Amino acid sequence: MSLSLVQGRALVGLEAASVTIEVHLANGLPSFTLVGLAETEVKESRERVRSAIQNAGLEFPNNKKIIVNLAPADLPKDSGRFDLPIALGILAASGQIDGARLAGHEFAGELSLSGELRPVRGALAMALALHTRGVATRLVLPLDSAQEAALVPDGEVYGARHLLDVVRQFVVDSEAASQWPDPPADGWARIQAAPAASGPRYADLADVKGHASAKRALEIAAAGGHSLLMMGEPGSGKSMLAQRFAGLLPAMSIDEALESAAVASLGGPFATSRWMSRPTCSPHHTSSAVALVGGGSPPRPGGHALS
Repeated sequence: MSLSLVQGRALVGLEAASVTIEVHLANGLPSFTLVGLAETEVKESRERVRSAIQNAGLEFPNNKKIIVNLAPADLPKDSGRFDLPIALGILAASGQIDGARLAGHEFAGELSLSGELRPVRGALAMALALHTRGVATRLVLPLDSAQEAALVPDGEVYGARHLLDVVRQFVVDSEAASQWPDPPADGWARIQAAPAASGPRYADLADVKGHASAKRALEIAAAGGHSLLMMGEPGSGKSMLAQRFAGLLPAMSIDEALESAAVASLGGPFATSRWMSRPTCSPHHTSSAVALVGGGSPPRPGGHALS
């Protein structure tokens, strides 16, 4: 079959929108064309995918005209998350894996030139999108990213270390697969969320001596869910008190923890040790309003939010 479809997701703000990766192999002058409003890092996947497939011992169709479409065409796509689904689409279109078995799966992962899978940002946001829509879909990610995506309850998340680990699950010719290097024991596995060793730890307001009125104000704000503005001279204790505010708030619900973790994962890998911990930040007192919301960089939600 010269046409294959693979499912993935693109990050648009806090949303992980569904993307269909369409791969078509046609006769004609050999070329590799990628369309669908892709950013530069996505277009560069052509070289990563080509090298990863060849260095993994698989066959890259150098004598074909390869067209890859990322649909919908009006949705911006960035990062290297599409490397893995593009590679699988090429292998399915060339008949090296069973394209029909790719249905019911979503893939994301950046490929190294050797075929190793590198983590991607927003893995938890992808798993959360599947969870909120109640879609029974297997999510296949690099092993490190799968650890964070598994925090979403009732999800079916699989982690892989190498392109071959994924290809083995959908291979057509088992004899060809027997010639590949022996897979590592943890090269492919369903990932379960690791239970938290203990509850979140916050700085204790009891450690603060004095400031009776300020501590009372913090307690009232925490109890009523109010905003709080502290003003005073430098060194008067505002930051010290603010750092202890999260410890006064009630424990996070699962939905709150998922939403908070999903926002954090958009800026990079989410540390599972921060699970169920209310995020806080301490911006420098000279930071401008523009700097607080990300400066002049493109809008990529991440980091820590104020409690």
